Amino acid sequence: MKMSSHQKDKAILNAIFNPLLPAGAEVPDDDEEEQMQDGGAVSEADRQAKVLELEGVKSAEAGNIDGALDFFSKAVATAPNNPSCYNNRAQALRLKGDVAGALEDLNSAINLSHGQGKSACQAYTQRALIHRLEGHDDEALEDFKKAANLGSEFSKAQVVRMNPYAAMCNQMLSEVIGKIRAGECTD
Repeated sequence: MKMSSHQKDKAILNAIFNPLLPAGAEVPDDDEEEQMQDGGAVSEADRQAKVLELEGVKSAEAGNIDGALDFFSKAVATAPNNPSCYNNRAQALRLKGDVAGALEDLNSAINLSHGQGKSACQAYTQRALIHRLEGHDDEALEDFKKAANLGSEFSKAQVVRMNPYAAMCNQMLSEVIGKIRAGECTD
């Protein structure tokens, strides 16, 4: 199956902005159609912010994270009630090493989206990844569960992976398979 250039571009940008996701996994993005489905009208400010976000993505793709951060900050200033702008800026902040700033923007995205829709799903997933990297596994698990409930396949896999009972069962199963392969089990 051949990918269109749009699909290739989307896959590349997803890899840039979500480097911790496994290959092929994707964080859903927001678009005008979803905003309209959620009952929100797409304002001129939202359209202008989307243009700024796209410029920010182009800057990030070119390796200019500072430029991307500038565009995303302008998008936030243009449409301060648009959670997508905060999600994108959070990614750039995280890439710059500003974890506290990224978490603040992710919290804003979650609050503005009322914890619903693609923006919330993306924000919960990103926040869970940060919590996981920071060693806050309980918080990470809670956010992965919320993102999984919003449809994130990646987050669903993380919930299973972080489940201590599943981990124990997987370990026991691995040990049994190892013994069978080594000829230690005859039953």
